[in-house]
Amino acid sequence: MADTPKNWFITGVSTGFGAALADLLLQKGDKVAATFRQQEQADEFTQKAGENGRGFVVEVTDEAQVKQGVADAIQHFGHLDVIVNNAGYGSLGSIEEITAEEVKRQFDVNVFGPLHVLRAVLPHLRERRSGHVLNITSIGGLKTFPGVGVYNASKFALEAIGESLAQQVGPLGIKVTNIEPSGFRTDWAGRSANIITTGIPDYEATVGENLKGIQGYSGRQPGDPQRAAQIMYDLVRQENPPLHLPLGKAAVKGARDKFAGLVKELESVASIGDSADFPG
Repeated sequence: MADTPKNWFITGVSTGFGAALADLLLQKGDKVAATFRQQEQADEFTQKAGENGRGFVVEVTDEAQVKQGVADAIQHFGHLDVIVNNAGYGSLGSIEEITAEEVKRQFDVNVFGPLHVLRAVLPHLRERRSGHVLNITSIGGLKTFPGVGVYNASKFALEAIGESLAQQVGPLGIKVTNIEPSGFRTDWAGRSANIITTGIPDYEATVGENLKGIQGYSGRQPGDPQRAAQIMYDLVRQENPPLHLPLGKAAVKGARDKFAGLVKELESVASIGDSADFPG
């Protein structure tokens, strides 16, 4: 039986995972509604993609623009099967030094943006009683690192949204997967990132060293965006896809270490936690 092509709505297709995924989907014969921040980028994609793809100008922090983009994509393709909350960036620096304005921007893009998309598309998916939401979170949505706290917070939030959403829409036939990459060869640690170098000597050994490592790693990460795209293409064709999918060996190890550590810590304090309830 031939595979039925799927219609995708993907945010942030100009670079990274979004670009790699859209390219693969078009090669495979799926259809792609791709969002960009610039009209020329959207037009270029539409021209390249032909009848199987169309670019839309959508700034994910603008809820009205998101609603319009989703409505236009549904009108153009008839329906949507897969929604990919991919648009995002990394705000890196010590928690003490990242400004309130920058924290708000990080959450506007990484948290409120996906929520805008979900509010716009869920009525359509509920009506169809089908669909699959892919949230591109991060291993940083499960495990924290020095100098990455604000970004971690935004991805922890998106993880929670995905987990709760899965319980909410699962009975309606809608699937949710949180994709949790480690280091991939995208622009995440390069021009896409907002990096605030620490000016506080007390943080040089923690925040400073980790940020140097992240920047030095850029362009040499082991993760292959094309392989990740193929995994996502296959994932949405599974009958019972996972809720969580760490991508990359470092992500798998990081997730194992995080949860093994949590279990060990829990057992050491479980009796204290239990004692807080009323007796009996």
